[in-house]
Amino acid sequence: MYLTQALHRAAQLNPELPATVFGERVRTWAQCKDRVARLAAALHGLGVASGDRIAILAQNSDHYHEFLLAAPWADAVVVPLNTRWSVPEIAFSLQDSGARVLVVDDTFLDLVGEIRSAATVVDAYVHSGERRTPSGVYGFEKLIEQAEPVEDARRGGADLAAIYYTGGTTGTPKGVMLSHTNLVTAALGALATGQFMEPYGRLLHCAPMFHLADGAGWIARNMVGGSHVILPGFDPKVVADAVEKYRITDMFLAPTMIQMFVDSPRAAERDLSSLRNLLYGSSPISQAVLERTMRLLPEVRLLQAYGMTELSPTTTVLTSADHRDPALLRSAGRAVPIAEVKIVDSDDVDVPCGTVGEVVARGPHVMLGYWNRPQETATALRGGWMHTGDGGYLDENGYLYIVDRIKDMIVSGGENVYSAEVENALSRHPAVASCAVIGVPDPDWGERVHAVVVLQPGMSADAAELRDHCGTLIARYKAPRSVDFVDALPLTPAAKIAKHELRKQYWRGESRAVS
Repeated sequence: MYLTQALHRAAQLNPELPATVFGERVRTWAQCKDRVARLAAALHGLGVASGDRIAILAQNSDHYHEFLLAAPWADAVVVPLNTRWSVPEIAFSLQDSGARVLVVDDTFLDLVGEIRSAATVVDAYVHSGERRTPSGVYGFEKLIEQAEPVEDARRGGADLAAIYYTGGTTGTPKGVMLSHTNLVTAALGALATGQFMEPYGRLLHCAPMFHLADGAGWIARNMVGGSHVILPGFDPKVVADAVEKYRITDMFLAPTMIQMFVDSPRAAERDLSSLRNLLYGSSPISQAVLERTMRLLPEVRLLQAYGMTELSPTTTVLTSADHRDPALLRSAGRAVPIAEVKIVDSDDVDVPCGTVGEVVARGPHVMLGYWNRPQETATALRGGWMHTGDGGYLDENGYLYIVDRIKDMIVSGGENVYSAEVENALSRHPAVASCAVIGVPDPDWGERVHAVVVLQPGMSADAAELRDHCGTLIARYKAPRSVDFVDALPLTPAAKIAKHELRKQYWRGESRAVS
């Protein structure tokens, strides 16, 4: 199994079918294949060798699509970087992965100097965009124009395909290693539900392409044929216009995006009748938003996917038929055909149906491990099962329900935020004596990052000041959206902060401890 196989097939069967639509720029599958082969040759010219890591920091575009294919064509490993990260986070991931090349678009071109100083491992910078390319940086289009196409290396199987960085429990991002088999089998498992992607349809990319939630749809669309319609980012008005203009058949949105989309007056004004499948995931969705979505799009098949980057990313799905049963709307669905899911206790012993424990999964979609973190890999994959850190239970029909989060992680607007990252940043403020970061319910974001802070004697700070301070060290979306100041934090008998006690006051009255 290899990711570029779908490109070869599409170029053979439908060479003149649009592969990508980005603004006024339309490229066919034949053109896409030629450009990918030339870009791979250009990467070789920049010194990229077998197994080298090459990174991209950019908004969505057709260039992003081409780069994702050119990396394995060149026998390299792609490292997609989160566009909401701070420069220290970007630099850490580049250094940690040993990335030889970094592609940036117009949005991040002005950061090249700062990144270059912090990430000494990068040998070459490539500019993908419309602005003038500065000296010392290669132009994306020029590289393609000047290169002669090379044969596909057909990197595949157990070979490393990508390193996706997620938040880290120790305060720094950790790289999830995914093979070609991981990514392809995960897409096949989702497609085997029969409702994941319309054959030869048009997939709208408005969720970030650096995120594997969108990447799963990208892989599946390549496999079943059709076209990618790509927007730089998410805007509910633009999305509604695009669905009508391009006759979109498939779309992935995080729950917060769905809420903004269905509540936008533009959505009610546009012809959305082409839409067949609306995929959502990355975080739970409220029943109220689901009901509004079904009223706006009564003929659209809704499909919820549950998983994580370490699972490439899909493990369970709640099908459109399941969505018609009100009793199942709080479920995360059942295991896809390539996956096994079970619930275990703290000793990794299976628990009976209906009993809450940790959700674990097994199958060919489970990651290779964490880059350069053998101990964390061994812990996560102990016994041959990926330990998700989510607390849940299975009913007698195999439906999974997520009720809590065992690991110290917050999911806000579909993004994972590890408390340790935020606490590390907060603790570097001179007025902070101690702190704890937890997720609390939020009507817009599902959960929001909330800090409980003890100040140094005689010193002062307010929530805005602490948020701005964190924004200089970590991505702004990770910074606390709210802060409570207290005299002391509750402690366990082992003198650790008792976060379960802190959470109680915020989650009282909720049906579960995550949103």
